[in-house]
Amino acid sequence: MTDTDKKNNPQNKILTIPNLLSFFRLCLIPVFMWLYCVEDNFLWTGILLIISGVTDTVDGFVARHFNMISDLGKVLDPIADKLTQAAMLFCLLTRFPLMIVPLGLMVFKEFFMGVTGFLVIQKTGKVFGADWHGKVNTWLLYAMMILHVFWYNIPDTVSKVLIAVCVIMMTISLVLYARHNMKALKEGDM
Repeated sequence: MTDTDKKNNPQNKILTIPNLLSFFRLCLIPVFMWLYCVEDNFLWTGILLIISGVTDTVDGFVARHFNMISDLGKVLDPIADKLTQAAMLFCLLTRFPLMIVPLGLMVFKEFFMGVTGFLVIQKTGKVFGADWHGKVNTWLLYAMMILHVFWYNIPDTVSKVLIAVCVIMMTISLVLYARHNMKALKEGDM
């Protein structure tokens, strides 16, 4: 492959609409944290969280349907997702102590997935995108977080059920991703 072919390969592109949307989501993090933790402005925090979630969906759609999938995007998109989710869970932890469970599980899951994902890339040279369960997990987390932001006096039982549903889905996703990465590592040894 020539240098021109490598440069024109969509997987090597950096400045794509999906990548710019992922970067935009990263820029929203300090803004919504400030709005939630300093200003107690839950309305605008929720609006920015919704915007972040919508741009996450849009960047995936654009990447797939307009051939803008890139290796950078496969890394940048989940980083933007996880940092957004972790930051919002951290903010919610100030009012809902049980948020420590999904936050702690997320940190463990992402650390594990980062290490095994890195090993898969080293062994196979492949960067895997998100699977269905990762997307479901993301949507459930966003829904749970948005409800906790907008519904200021959410009943304790409803809060616990929402958190439990997210923790269960995160656990399922962790197990499925772990199986996938371990299988890729074993096949890479052959």
